Amino acid sequence: MTIRQIVRSSVVAAAVALAWPSAHAQVSDGVIKIGVLSDMSSLYTDIAGRGSEVAARMAVEDFGAAAKGMKVEIVSADHQNKPDVGSQIANQWYDVDKVDVIVDVPTSSVALAVNEVTRKKGKAFLVSGAASSDLTGKACSPNTIHWTYDTWMLANGTGNAIVKTGGDSWFFLTADYAFGHALERDTESVVQKNGGKVLGKVRHPLNTQDFSSFLLQAQASKAKIVGLANAGGDTTNAIKQAAEFGIVRRGQNLAGLLVFISDVHSLGLQTAQGLIFTETFYWDMNDQTRAFTKRFAPANRGIHPTMVHAGVYSAVLHYLKAIESAKTDDGTKVIAEMKRLPTDDPLFGKGTVRADGRKIHPAYLVEVKKPAESKGPWDYHKVRATIPAEQAFRPMDQGGCSIAK
Repeated sequence: MTIRQIVRSSVVAAAVALAWPSAHAQVSDGVIKIGVLSDMSSLYTDIAGRGSEVAARMAVEDFGAAAKGMKVEIVSADHQNKPDVGSQIANQWYDVDKVDVIVDVPTSSVALAVNEVTRKKGKAFLVSGAASSDLTGKACSPNTIHWTYDTWMLANGTGNAIVKTGGDSWFFLTADYAFGHALERDTESVVQKNGGKVLGKVRHPLNTQDFSSFLLQAQASKAKIVGLANAGGDTTNAIKQAAEFGIVRRGQNLAGLLVFISDVHSLGLQTAQGLIFTETFYWDMNDQTRAFTKRFAPANRGIHPTMVHAGVYSAVLHYLKAIESAKTDDGTKVIAEMKRLPTDDPLFGKGTVRADGRKIHPAYLVEVKKPAESKGPWDYHKVRATIPAEQAFRPMDQGGCSIAK
Protein backbone atom coordinates (compact mmCIF):
# COMPACT_ATOMS: atom_id res chain seq x y z
CA MET A 1 0.00 0.00 0.00
CA THR A 2 1.45 3.40 -1.00
CA ILE A 3 1.41 6.38 1.30
CA ARG A 4 -0.97 8.16 -1.08
CA GLN A 5 -3.35 5.23 -0.76
CA ILE A 6 -3.01 5.30 3.01
CA VAL A 7 -3.78 8.98 3.24
CA ARG A 8 -7.48 9.69 2.97
CA SER A 9 -7.78 13.39 2.34
CA SER A 10 -10.75 14.69 4.23
CA VAL A 11 -10.75 18.41 3.57
CA VAL A 12 -12.75 20.77 5.70
CA ALA A 13 -12.99 24.34 4.48
CA ALA A 14 -13.55 26.57 7.45
CA ALA A 15 -13.92 29.52 5.11
CA VAL A 16 -14.52 30.11 1.43
CA ALA A 17 -11.47 30.91 -0.65
CA LEU A 18 -10.75 34.35 0.68
CA ALA A 19 -7.51 36.29 0.66
CA TRP A 20 -6.04 36.62 4.10
CA PRO A 21 -6.18 40.04 5.68
CA SER A 22 -2.85 41.80 5.97
CA ALA A 23 -2.70 40.91 9.67
CA HIS A 24 -2.28 37.27 8.62
CA ALA A 25 0.37 37.91 6.01
CA GLN A 26 2.85 35.54 7.66
CA VAL A 27 0.57 32.51 7.36
CA SER A 28 2.08 30.26 4.70
CA ASP A 29 -0.02 29.72 1.56
CA GLY A 30 -2.93 31.58 3.13
CA VAL A 31 -4.13 28.25 4.56
CA ILE A 32 -3.80 26.57 7.95
CA LYS A 33 -3.60 22.84 7.25
CA ILE A 34 -4.21 20.35 10.06
CA GLY A 35 -3.34 16.67 9.73
CA VAL A 36 -5.22 14.19 11.93
CA LEU A 37 -2.93 11.15 12.09
CA SER A 38 -4.59 8.26 13.90
CA ASP A 39 -5.52 4.59 14.04
CA MET A 40 -8.44 4.49 11.64
CA SER A 41 -8.90 0.75 11.34
CA SER A 42 -7.47 -1.25 14.24
CA LEU A 43 -7.57 -1.60 18.04
CA TYR A 44 -7.51 2.13 18.85
CA THR A 45 -10.08 3.28 16.31
CA ASP A 46 -12.90 3.87 18.85
CA ILE A 47 -10.52 5.62 21.26
CA ALA A 48 -9.30 8.02 18.57
CA GLY A 49 -9.79 7.33 14.84
CA ARG A 50 -12.54 9.15 12.98
CA GLY A 51 -13.71 10.65 16.25
CA SER A 52 -10.50 12.66 16.40
CA GLU A 53 -11.27 14.00 12.94
CA VAL A 54 -14.77 14.98 14.12
CA ALA A 55 -13.28 16.72 17.17
CA ALA A 56 -10.83 18.70 15.04
CA ARG A 57 -13.65 19.86 12.76
CA MET A 58 -15.69 20.96 15.76
CA ALA A 59 -12.75 22.97 17.11
CA VAL A 60 -12.35 24.79 13.78
CA GLU A 61 -16.07 25.54 13.74
CA ASP A 62 -16.19 26.74 17.34
CA PHE A 63 -13.12 28.93 16.87
CA GLY A 64 -15.06 30.82 14.20
CA ALA A 65 -12.34 30.66 11.56
CA ALA A 66 -14.65 31.64 8.69
CA ALA A 67 -15.87 34.78 10.43
CA LYS A 68 -12.25 35.78 11.05
CA GLY A 69 -11.27 35.40 7.40
CA MET A 70 -9.15 32.34 8.11
CA LYS A 71 -9.07 29.32 5.84
CA VAL A 72 -8.49 26.00 7.58
CA GLU A 73 -8.24 22.57 5.97
CA ILE A 74 -8.13 19.17 7.65
CA VAL A 75 -6.62 16.02 6.16
CA SER A 76 -6.52 12.61 7.81
CA ALA A 77 -4.54 9.38 7.54
CA ASP A 78 -4.22 5.93 9.10
CA HIS A 79 -0.75 5.27 10.54
CA GLN A 80 -1.58 1.56 11.00
CA ASN A 81 0.21 1.62 14.37
CA LYS A 82 3.55 1.46 12.52
CA PRO A 83 6.29 4.02 13.24
CA ASP A 84 7.70 3.79 9.70
CA VAL A 85 4.29 4.44 8.17
CA GLY A 86 3.68 7.35 10.53
CA SER A 87 7.06 8.88 9.68
CA GLN A 88 6.46 8.54 5.94
CA ILE A 89 3.06 10.21 6.18
CA ALA A 90 4.48 13.01 8.34
CA ASN A 91 7.28 13.65 5.84
CA GLN A 92 4.87 13.70 2.91
CA TRP A 93 2.44 15.95 4.71
CA TYR A 94 5.13 18.45 5.71
CA ASP A 95 7.16 18.43 2.49
CA VAL A 96 4.53 17.91 -0.21
CA ASP A 97 1.06 18.61 1.17
CA LYS A 98 2.05 21.69 3.21
CA VAL A 99 0.50 20.44 6.46
CA ASP A 100 1.28 22.84 9.32
CA VAL A 101 0.40 20.72 12.36
CA ILE A 102 -0.17 17.04 13.10
CA VAL A 103 -2.62 16.11 15.86
CA ASP A 104 -3.71 13.02 17.84
CA VAL A 105 -1.39 10.04 17.02
CA PRO A 106 -2.30 7.18 19.35
CA THR A 107 0.47 4.56 19.70
CA SER A 108 3.53 5.98 21.45
CA SER A 109 6.09 4.41 19.13
CA VAL A 110 4.46 6.23 16.20
CA ALA A 111 4.18 9.47 18.18
CA LEU A 112 7.86 9.36 19.13
CA ALA A 113 8.77 8.90 15.46
CA VAL A 114 6.53 11.77 14.33
CA ASN A 115 7.95 13.87 17.16
CA GLU A 116 11.42 13.64 15.61
CA VAL A 117 10.21 14.35 12.08
CA THR A 118 8.32 17.40 13.35
CA ARG A 119 11.35 18.74 15.19
CA LYS A 120 13.55 18.43 12.09
CA LYS A 121 10.96 20.12 9.86
CA GLY A 122 10.21 22.95 12.31
CA LYS A 123 6.48 22.17 12.27
CA ALA A 124 4.00 21.61 15.13
CA PHE A 125 2.81 18.41 16.81
CA LEU A 126 -0.13 18.21 19.27
CA VAL A 127 -0.26 14.79 20.90
CA SER A 128 -3.56 13.59 22.33
CA GLY A 129 -3.70 9.84 21.73
CA ALA A 130 -0.18 8.72 22.68
CA ALA A 131 0.70 8.20 26.33
CA SER A 132 4.47 7.86 26.83
CA SER A 133 5.72 10.40 29.36
CA ASP A 134 9.01 10.42 27.41
CA LEU A 135 7.37 12.96 25.09
CA THR A 136 7.90 15.58 27.81
CA GLY A 137 10.98 13.83 29.20
CA LYS A 138 14.03 12.63 27.32
CA ALA A 139 12.26 13.04 23.94
CA CYS A 140 10.84 16.52 24.59
CA SER A 141 10.85 18.96 21.69
CA PRO A 142 10.21 22.70 21.20
CA ASN A 143 7.77 21.66 18.46
CA THR A 144 5.58 19.27 20.47
CA ILE A 145 2.89 19.65 23.12
CA HIS A 146 1.60 16.58 24.97
CA TRP A 147 -1.99 17.50 25.64
CA THR A 148 -4.32 15.00 27.26
CA TYR A 149 -2.69 12.41 29.55
CA ASP A 150 0.50 10.40 29.96
CA THR A 151 1.88 7.29 31.61
CA TRP A 152 3.16 9.15 34.68
CA MET A 153 -0.32 10.55 35.30
CA LEU A 154 -1.95 7.15 34.87
CA ALA A 155 0.55 5.44 37.15
CA ASN A 156 0.29 8.00 39.90
CA GLY A 157 -3.48 8.25 39.72
CA THR A 158 -4.47 4.59 39.50
CA GLY A 159 -1.33 2.98 40.94
CA ASN A 160 -1.27 5.17 44.03
CA ALA A 161 -4.94 4.56 44.78
CA ILE A 162 -4.67 0.80 44.46
CA VAL A 163 -1.48 0.36 46.50
CA LYS A 164 -2.83 2.55 49.30
CA THR A 165 -5.94 0.37 49.55
CA GLY A 166 -3.98 -2.88 49.97
CA GLY A 167 -2.95 -3.83 46.44
CA ASP A 168 0.73 -4.15 47.32
CA SER A 169 1.85 -7.04 45.09
CA TRP A 170 1.67 -6.73 41.31
CA PHE A 171 2.10 -8.71 38.11
CA PHE A 172 2.23 -6.71 34.87
CA LEU A 173 0.67 -7.76 31.60
CA THR A 174 2.27 -5.29 29.21
CA ALA A 175 1.89 -4.33 25.55
CA ASP A 176 5.32 -4.83 24.00
CA TYR A 177 6.05 -1.38 22.56
CA ALA A 178 6.98 2.10 23.78
CA PHE A 179 3.66 2.90 25.44
CA GLY A 180 3.40 -0.36 27.39
CA HIS A 181 7.02 -0.18 28.50
CA ALA A 182 6.59 3.41 29.74
CA LEU A 183 3.34 2.63 31.57
CA GLU A 184 4.85 -0.45 33.22
CA ARG A 185 7.96 1.53 34.20
CA ASP A 186 6.04 4.46 35.68
CA THR A 187 3.56 2.26 37.56
CA GLU A 188 6.29 -0.03 38.91
CA SER A 189 8.02 3.05 40.30
CA VAL A 190 4.84 4.12 42.09
CA VAL A 191 4.22 0.63 43.49
CA GLN A 192 7.73 0.36 44.89
CA LYS A 193 7.73 3.94 46.21
CA ASN A 194 4.65 3.06 48.26
CA GLY A 195 6.16 -0.13 49.67
CA GLY A 196 4.68 -2.62 47.21
CA LYS A 197 6.40 -5.36 45.23
CA VAL A 198 6.36 -6.45 41.59
CA LEU A 199 6.30 -10.24 41.48
CA GLY A 200 6.60 -10.61 37.73
CA LYS A 201 5.76 -9.26 34.30
CA VAL A 202 5.06 -10.56 30.82
CA ARG A 203 4.88 -8.69 27.52
CA HIS A 204 2.45 -9.40 24.71
CA PRO A 205 2.36 -8.29 21.05
CA LEU A 206 0.20 -5.34 20.04
CA ASN A 207 -3.35 -6.37 19.07
CA THR A 208 -3.22 -9.77 20.79
CA GLN A 209 -6.30 -11.97 20.48
CA ASP A 210 -5.38 -14.81 22.85
CA PHE A 211 -4.20 -13.88 26.35
CA SER A 212 -4.48 -17.34 27.86
CA SER A 213 -0.75 -18.05 28.31
CA PHE A 214 -0.15 -14.58 29.78
CA LEU A 215 -3.06 -14.89 32.20
CA LEU A 216 -1.83 -18.29 33.38
CA GLN A 217 1.49 -16.66 34.29
CA ALA A 218 -0.35 -13.93 36.15
CA GLN A 219 -2.34 -16.53 38.11
CA ALA A 220 0.80 -18.48 38.98
CA SER A 221 2.45 -15.33 40.40
CA LYS A 222 -0.16 -15.09 43.20
CA ALA A 223 0.07 -11.29 42.93
CA LYS A 224 -2.88 -9.41 44.39
CA ILE A 225 -3.04 -7.08 41.39
CA VAL A 226 -2.74 -7.91 37.70
CA GLY A 227 -1.77 -4.59 36.12
CA LEU A 228 -2.88 -4.23 32.50
CA ALA A 229 -0.29 -1.96 30.89
CA ASN A 230 -2.06 -1.92 27.55
CA ALA A 231 -4.99 -0.14 25.90
CA GLY A 232 -7.97 -0.39 23.58
CA GLY A 233 -8.75 -3.81 22.17
CA ASP A 234 -5.86 -5.35 24.09
CA THR A 235 -7.33 -4.18 27.39
CA THR A 236 -10.87 -5.31 26.62
CA ASN A 237 -9.69 -8.70 25.35
CA ALA A 238 -7.54 -9.21 28.45
CA ILE A 239 -10.40 -8.29 30.80
CA LYS A 240 -12.90 -10.53 29.02
CA GLN A 241 -10.52 -13.49 29.04
CA ALA A 242 -9.54 -12.84 32.66
CA ALA A 243 -13.22 -13.17 33.54
CA GLU A 244 -13.33 -16.52 31.72
CA PHE A 245 -10.25 -17.66 33.67
CA GLY A 246 -11.84 -16.62 36.94
CA ILE A 247 -8.96 -14.30 37.85
CA VAL A 248 -11.06 -12.08 40.12
CA ARG A 249 -13.22 -14.94 41.42
CA ARG A 250 -10.06 -16.66 42.65
CA GLY A 251 -8.84 -13.67 44.63
CA GLN A 252 -6.77 -11.51 42.29
CA ASN A 253 -7.86 -8.07 41.07
CA LEU A 254 -7.37 -6.34 37.73
CA ALA A 255 -5.96 -2.83 37.43
CA GLY A 256 -6.80 -1.23 34.10
CA LEU A 257 -3.96 1.28 33.83
CA LEU A 258 -5.41 2.89 30.70
CA VAL A 259 -9.14 2.46 30.20
CA PHE A 260 -11.44 4.59 28.06
CA ILE A 261 -15.20 4.98 28.13
CA SER A 262 -15.34 3.21 24.76
CA ASP A 263 -13.68 0.19 26.43
CA VAL A 264 -16.30 0.17 29.19
CA HIS A 265 -19.01 0.33 26.55
CA SER A 266 -17.46 -2.63 24.75
CA LEU A 267 -17.12 -4.65 27.94
CA GLY A 268 -20.55 -3.83 29.34
CA LEU A 269 -21.18 -2.85 32.95
CA GLN A 270 -21.66 -6.43 34.07
CA THR A 271 -18.04 -7.17 33.20
CA ALA A 272 -16.47 -3.74 33.79
CA GLN A 273 -18.19 -2.80 37.07
CA GLY A 274 -15.79 -1.82 39.82
CA LEU A 275 -12.84 -1.06 37.53
CA ILE A 276 -10.86 1.90 38.83
CA PHE A 277 -8.81 4.05 36.48
CA THR A 278 -7.71 7.61 35.77
CA GLU A 279 -9.01 9.96 33.09
CA THR A 280 -8.81 13.67 32.35
CA PHE A 281 -12.26 14.03 30.75
CA TYR A 282 -15.73 12.55 31.23
CA TRP A 283 -18.59 13.50 28.97
CA ASP A 284 -21.14 13.84 31.82
CA MET A 285 -18.99 16.11 34.00
CA ASN A 286 -20.95 19.35 33.51
CA ASP A 287 -23.28 21.23 31.16
CA GLN A 288 -20.45 22.16 28.77
CA THR A 289 -19.15 18.61 28.39
CA ARG A 290 -22.69 17.34 27.88
CA ALA A 291 -23.36 19.98 25.22
CA PHE A 292 -20.17 18.99 23.39
CA THR A 293 -21.15 15.32 23.53
CA LYS A 294 -24.63 16.04 22.19
CA ARG A 295 -23.00 17.41 19.04
CA PHE A 296 -20.11 14.97 18.86
CA ALA A 297 -21.76 11.56 19.34
CA PRO A 298 -24.14 11.66 16.32
CA ALA A 299 -21.17 12.49 14.08
CA ASN A 300 -19.13 9.61 15.54
CA ARG A 301 -21.48 6.65 15.06
CA GLY A 302 -23.03 7.29 18.48
CA ILE A 303 -19.71 6.68 20.28
CA HIS A 304 -19.32 9.19 23.09
CA PRO A 305 -16.10 11.22 23.29
CA THR A 306 -13.06 9.72 24.98
CA MET A 307 -10.47 11.91 26.63
CA VAL A 308 -8.42 11.57 23.41
CA HIS A 309 -11.22 13.15 21.37
CA ALA A 310 -11.62 15.89 23.97
CA GLY A 311 -7.88 16.50 23.83
CA VAL A 312 -7.88 16.88 20.04
CA TYR A 313 -10.68 19.44 20.27
CA SER A 314 -8.99 21.38 23.06
CA ALA A 315 -5.54 21.33 21.43
CA VAL A 316 -6.76 22.43 17.98
CA LEU A 317 -8.81 25.25 19.53
CA HIS A 318 -5.78 26.56 21.42
CA TYR A 319 -3.56 26.13 18.36
CA LEU A 320 -5.85 28.36 16.29
CA LYS A 321 -5.94 30.95 19.09
CA ALA A 322 -2.14 30.96 19.12
CA ILE A 323 -1.95 31.48 15.34
CA GLU A 324 -4.39 34.37 15.64
CA SER A 325 -2.29 35.88 18.42
CA ALA A 326 1.16 35.30 16.87
CA LYS A 327 -0.03 36.07 13.31
CA THR A 328 2.03 33.20 11.91
CA ASP A 329 1.71 29.45 11.39
CA ASP A 330 5.46 28.83 11.78
CA GLY A 331 5.46 25.67 13.88
CA THR A 332 8.14 26.58 16.41
CA LYS A 333 6.68 30.07 16.94
CA VAL A 334 3.12 28.81 17.32
CA ILE A 335 4.11 26.18 19.89
CA ALA A 336 5.94 28.92 21.84
CA GLU A 337 2.82 31.08 21.70
CA MET A 338 0.65 28.17 22.88
CA LYS A 339 2.93 27.91 25.91
CA ARG A 340 2.71 31.65 26.55
CA LEU A 341 -1.07 31.89 26.35
CA PRO A 342 -3.18 30.39 29.17
CA THR A 343 -5.52 27.64 27.96
CA ASP A 344 -9.28 27.90 28.39
CA ASP A 345 -11.90 25.73 26.71
CA PRO A 346 -15.25 24.14 27.60
CA LEU A 347 -13.86 20.61 28.08
CA PHE A 348 -10.75 21.05 30.23
CA GLY A 349 -11.38 24.52 31.59
CA LYS A 350 -8.46 26.80 32.40
CA GLY A 351 -4.88 25.53 32.33
CA THR A 352 -1.36 26.10 31.09
CA VAL A 353 1.28 24.53 28.85
CA ARG A 354 4.67 24.13 30.52
CA ALA A 355 8.08 24.76 28.97
CA ASP A 356 8.60 21.00 28.54
CA GLY A 357 5.44 20.79 26.42
CA ARG A 358 3.22 19.24 29.10
CA LYS A 359 -0.38 20.55 29.10
CA ILE A 360 -1.54 20.88 32.71
CA HIS A 361 -5.11 20.25 33.92
CA PRO A 362 -6.85 18.14 36.59
CA ALA A 363 -7.23 14.36 36.38
CA TYR A 364 -9.99 12.21 37.82
CA LEU A 365 -9.93 8.84 39.54
CA VAL A 366 -13.11 7.12 38.37
CA GLU A 367 -14.91 3.87 39.12
CA VAL A 368 -17.21 2.02 36.74
CA LYS A 369 -20.75 1.88 38.02
CA LYS A 370 -22.67 -1.26 38.79
CA PRO A 371 -25.46 -1.96 36.28
CA ALA A 372 -28.09 -0.93 38.82
CA GLU A 373 -26.37 2.44 39.32
CA SER A 374 -26.44 3.42 35.65
CA LYS A 375 -29.31 5.64 34.52
CA GLY A 376 -28.91 4.86 30.83
CA PRO A 377 -26.53 4.35 27.88
CA TRP A 378 -23.02 5.73 28.46
CA ASP A 379 -23.78 6.57 32.11
CA TYR A 380 -20.81 4.52 33.24
CA HIS A 381 -18.48 6.46 35.55
CA LYS A 382 -18.56 7.91 39.01
CA VAL A 383 -15.74 10.22 40.06
CA ARG A 384 -14.02 9.01 43.23
CA ALA A 385 -11.42 11.76 43.49
CA THR A 386 -10.16 14.84 41.65
CA ILE A 387 -6.39 15.11 41.29
CA PRO A 388 -5.46 18.82 41.15
CA ALA A 389 -3.63 20.02 38.05
CA GLU A 390 -0.45 20.74 39.97
CA GLN A 391 -0.37 17.14 41.25
CA ALA A 392 -1.69 15.26 38.23
CA PHE A 393 1.48 15.33 36.11
CA ARG A 394 5.16 14.70 36.73
CA PRO A 395 7.07 17.72 38.11
CA MET A 396 8.97 19.35 35.28
CA ASP A 397 12.34 19.05 37.00
CA GLN A 398 11.98 15.25 37.22
CA GLY A 399 11.46 14.47 33.54
CA GLY A 400 14.93 15.05 32.14
CA CYS A 401 13.68 17.42 29.42
CA SER A 402 16.53 19.42 27.91
CA ILE A 403 14.36 22.47 27.16
CA ALA A 404 12.62 22.66 30.55
CA LYS A 405 13.30 25.90 32.39
